[in-house]
Amino acid sequence: MKSRRLTSASSLLLFIFWLALPLQMAAQHTRYKLIDLGTFGGPSAYGQAFPGSQLLNNAGVVAGAADITTPDPNAPNCLNPDCFLNHAFRWRGGVLTDLGTIPGGSISGVSSINARGWIAGISTTSETDPIIACGFQPLCPQSHAVLWKDGAIIEIGTLGVGLESNSAYVNNSGAVVGFSTINTSPDPFSFLGAPTHAFIWRNGVMRDLGTLGGPDSAPSGGCDNQRSDLVAGSSFLDSTPNAATGTPTQHAFLWNNGNLTDIPTLGGTLAFGQCANNRGQVIGQSNLPDDVGCPDSCAQHAFLWDNGILTDLGTLGGSFSQPFWLNNEGEAVGWALTAGDEEFHATLWRNGHITDLNPDGDCFSIAWAINSKGQIVGESFNCDTGALRTVVWDKKSVIELDVPIPTPTNINDRGEITGVGLPPGCEETDFCGHQFLLIPCDNNADAHDCDLNAEIVSQSESRAKTATGTSNFQRRYSARDFVTALRARMMRQYRNLGLRSVIQ
Repeated sequence: MKSRRLTSASSLLLFIFWLALPLQMAAQHTRYKLIDLGTFGGPSAYGQAFPGSQLLNNAGVVAGAADITTPDPNAPNCLNPDCFLNHAFRWRGGVLTDLGTIPGGSISGVSSINARGWIAGISTTSETDPIIACGFQPLCPQSHAVLWKDGAIIEIGTLGVGLESNSAYVNNSGAVVGFSTINTSPDPFSFLGAPTHAFIWRNGVMRDLGTLGGPDSAPSGGCDNQRSDLVAGSSFLDSTPNAATGTPTQHAFLWNNGNLTDIPTLGGTLAFGQCANNRGQVIGQSNLPDDVGCPDSCAQHAFLWDNGILTDLGTLGGSFSQPFWLNNEGEAVGWALTAGDEEFHATLWRNGHITDLNPDGDCFSIAWAINSKGQIVGESFNCDTGALRTVVWDKKSVIELDVPIPTPTNINDRGEITGVGLPPGCEETDFCGHQFLLIPCDNNADAHDCDLNAEIVSQSESRAKTATGTSNFQRRYSARDFVTALRARMMRQYRNLGLRSVIQ
């Protein structure tokens, strides 16, 4: 029995994780309405499956997954660490709706939501998969990509005679992009244990996007891409492992209405596409020539591919950078290591320029998403005080949110923010995270009772408040230590079904 192996989607789970003008402090207090979206009676709720997943649309509707009251009947060999079953949900206007599962299934999760409120995700079935191992279970239930539309669940199924599939996103036209096994032949390089291909599903028809010559391909997240004729992703070129990486040569690709374009690397043998925008631009990251640093710590740079031109987006002086989101203005955000790989900072790439977004005095930060207005959401950590904050970068302002959302993942064009955080009484080591929504109070008809909720303060005020009475960490974290710790935290928080096929 083969364990799930990370290949085409590996860099999605690093999770460690305008221009050159100084960032100014926020000039005034701003208030948000803070909403805990809750669960279905169980301890945990889950947010983003992959960086680049859109789980909050511009109408303020949120998709996610939450535990139900039913313990996993396979305990202690559970699919989830908290040993509860979870279902996908839709939250709208204060109402949390259980989206259920495929008939006979026990668990479901989500990958994205579109402007219509349609939700793509995954559900277990009543059948087991003899090929893959799943956690501690001897037999893992099969999982299929699904679409929730107008109150009904549509099972998308698999390619060929494959047993497993998952969705990556659904665009506004209703096209679902995902990946599926195509047969049950053993494949040592697939995280599903069998040859895996990217697909696009439209109006009941599932189309295999193929590969660049190797056995496997996988799509990226959707970010802001709403074109049903454009899909970004990654594919092996052959089946011969490279000595430096242990895997076959892997390139990013752009599928454009039936044509699969090979996006080359920055010189190494491994690259992947993170997402495309409506202009056909693709961001991703790539190994450097000679696969320097591999296999233990491959040096990789973020890149932008624009109509045949590949650009190395660079770093902040270190060996690594990673983009997470690309909007339709061509602005990308993520993080990059600083000189000597001492720290990693939230990063903006725009018009060929790289901007360090790190708040003054903090040592680590990440930018997770950017909306069409250029507002960016992420998180920042201060090594001296031990404070981890949600951060909004709005033009030249840095605003730190004094709210329990250590991992904000989406910001829509109304400035609303969703992410995963710890409700009162929940400790970092517990399995009890919830999904939250922040609604700006100013000029937003959906925000009420803001005096009962979180207040956002300027960077300097927030830091002064947090530092009071806090022991000094004496900068005991290195960038590597913090990336490792943050990656472990992300895996605990994002352990919904959508990750089952790529975490293990």
